[in-house]
Amino acid sequence: EVQLVESGGGLVQAGGSLRLSCKASGVNRRDYAIGFFRRVEGKGREAVSCIITRDGSTQYSDSVKGRFAISVDNDNQMMYLQMNDLKPEDTAVYYCGVERPYYSGPCVGDYWGQGTQVTVSS
Repeated sequence: EVQLVESGGGLVQAGGSLRLSCKASGVNRRDYAIGFFRRVEGKGREAVSCIITRDGSTQYSDSVKGRFAISVDNDNQMMYLQMNDLKPEDTAVYYCGVERPYYSGPCVGDYWGQGTQVTVSS
C-alpha cells in the first residue's frame, strides 16, 4: 500500500521560503513519478512539480519555474520541494502525489497524501 505523508507547510510572508517534505512508502517499483500538487479552494488540483524516477527528469508548472526546486533522497524515500520567493497566489493545500507506473507526459498522480496548508501573506 502506497502511503505518503507531507510536512513543512505553514504561514509565510510574501518573498519568504518554505520547504515541503514527503515521506513515501510502499511504492515498490522503480518506474514512477512523484511530486507535489496543490489545490486552491474552489478550484481543481494542479501539478506544481514532479520528478520522474527512471531518469531523474523534472517538471514544473510555469507559475513556479525559477522559484521552486524539487529533489529526492532515494535512500530515505523522501522528496522535497524548496519554495522560494513565495507569492500570495501560491497559497493552497499542497499534496504529495505518486503516479505508478509512470509512462509519459505531465505527471497526474494516482496516490495522495493528506495535504499540508501553505499560506502566503501579502
